[in-house]
Amino acid sequence: MPDTYKDNLESYLDKLVPKRPSKLQKMEAYADKHGFPIIGPASGQACYQIARMIKAQRVFELGSGYGYSTAWFARAVRENGGGEVHHVVWDDDLSQKARNHLQALGYGDLIRYHVNEAVQTLRETDGPFDLIFNDIEKLAYPESVSVIEKKLRPGGVLIIDNMVWSGRVWDETEQSEATQAIRQTTEMLTTNPNWISSLLPIRDGLLVAYKVG
Repeated sequence: MPDTYKDNLESYLDKLVPKRPSKLQKMEAYADKHGFPIIGPASGQACYQIARMIKAQRVFELGSGYGYSTAWFARAVRENGGGEVHHVVWDDDLSQKARNHLQALGYGDLIRYHVNEAVQTLRETDGPFDLIFNDIEKLAYPESVSVIEKKLRPGGVLIIDNMVWSGRVWDETEQSEATQAIRQTTEMLTTNPNWISSLLPIRDGLLVAYKVG
């Protein structure tokens, strides 16, 4: 029953998302066919909405895949009057796929591409940023928080993906290093008075943290 509930909820939330451009839908279909991890329509819509609400014009993604989440942020930045979205991946081929997708969607002029380790790239990139999205290797989540805090403006927002981790975070028998890292990051952001944080159970869990100061 819990699995049925989760599947039905995810399907229902995705159906509530307004129709996407055909290119974006093709990116979703590719991810489904090949098992490529993307944030999906409901999470994408939430990211887009948050970026619009805070009028984000400078967005940095730590871990960007082939540009699916980037497209949602780029749309928001465009509608907020323009700016830049930083797309970061390790792999040249993946970066090129993202360039092709984002150019086809009409966002090419907004994207700044980096092929490098994501946290180090953030360290080396001038801030501040209005919004930072974190979807890197989970073991690196705790260490990334201090770097993100320095680069995010007061009143900016951090969004972290996979914070429900398919339910492993509340399974007391689950003690893998990745799960422990997610738990540690959640505690860091929900107990620190410099952040106002909520965990949204959309898809695999989005932790949304507002930087107070």
